[in-house]
Amino acid sequence: MHPMIKPALRRGWQDRQTVRYGVTPAHSVLLGPLDPATESFLSLLDGTRSLTALRAAADRLGMAPGAADRVARQLADAGLLEDATADRAAAARISERLRPDLAAQTLLTRSPGDGLGRLTARRRAWVQVRGAGRVGAALAVALAQAGVGRVEVVDGGRVEPGDTSPGGIPAGYTGRRRDGAARAVVRAALPWRGAAEERPEGTRLVVFAPRDGVRAYVPDPDQAESVTAAGVPHLYAGVVEATGFVGPLVVPGVSACAQCLLKHRARREPSWPLLVGQWRNGRTPGVPACDAALAVTVAGLAAATALSFVDDSPAAPVGIRSEISLPGLEMDRRELPPHPECPCGAGRTPDGGRRGGAESAE
Repeated sequence: MHPMIKPALRRGWQDRQTVRYGVTPAHSVLLGPLDPATESFLSLLDGTRSLTALRAAADRLGMAPGAADRVARQLADAGLLEDATADRAAAARISERLRPDLAAQTLLTRSPGDGLGRLTARRRAWVQVRGAGRVGAALAVALAQAGVGRVEVVDGGRVEPGDTSPGGIPAGYTGRRRDGAARAVVRAALPWRGAAEERPEGTRLVVFAPRDGVRAYVPDPDQAESVTAAGVPHLYAGVVEATGFVGPLVVPGVSACAQCLLKHRARREPSWPLLVGQWRNGRTPGVPACDAALAVTVAGLAAATALSFVDDSPAAPVGIRSEISLPGLEMDRRELPPHPECPCGAGRTPDGGRRGGAESAE
């Protein structure tokens, strides 16, 4: 092991004896009070020295016996330490385009080498995006750029001018088949060295991002029936009438599904199924109100949500829907709990009883 302070963290001195690693409160750590010897020792943690060399350097600096290991252990416990030699073979496959993603992962994991391990695990993941409109295409490109090994986009028809957007399908693809255009932009975004798309061996996820956002905002349980039956987690994202939304992230049998959402809303508003049926089956009134900037924002948030699940993060927002509306950019984030009578079973306890207190805030 060649320990180093995580290079993604900026260093600054809070006073003459206290150093701060990191700028933002979420990832910054204060160390102090530091004596001159320890201060000098910290400057040696740049990844060029092994622990053996660092122990010898600590002796030359006059530090107490065992101080090098003690300081390294304290830094590791604080989440500040990285290993410059962690999985060199995997590191060699990371292109320069993925270096910022790797830097971010080192901050989101605590143990040395875990950031690289999490990023390389993305290469074995499979995400299917159903929809190649302004949100779906940009979402797929973001996932590919972030290192997801296999990103599929499913859609029909041909690219219309209104389907194009920054980060998604370029204007030059107008008139081409949507699925072919989406595959082309996704392929161009893949950042791994030495290979094209990976065969899926790890996490699987489906994202519903239809061009008509209302079909994801009030999802049809029948459309998700196959993925639910197969136990495949899935996510909804889109834009409806200048309001963007991401979620819920559905883990079958664990969190609220499309049927749960429908049952909760119908319980409080009996006419809801009638309205939903008209929205799904009625004629679309003109061009969908999907602002380009909002579409890119939603695509980014949806990609980050999908990646949190692919990365097996404990903070993945399962069962949560986030909404952002123009022009004031009001953000609303709410939990959508499972319904106790839904056949998906997420609203039932392990012994077959109903989970209490579940009431949708939607």
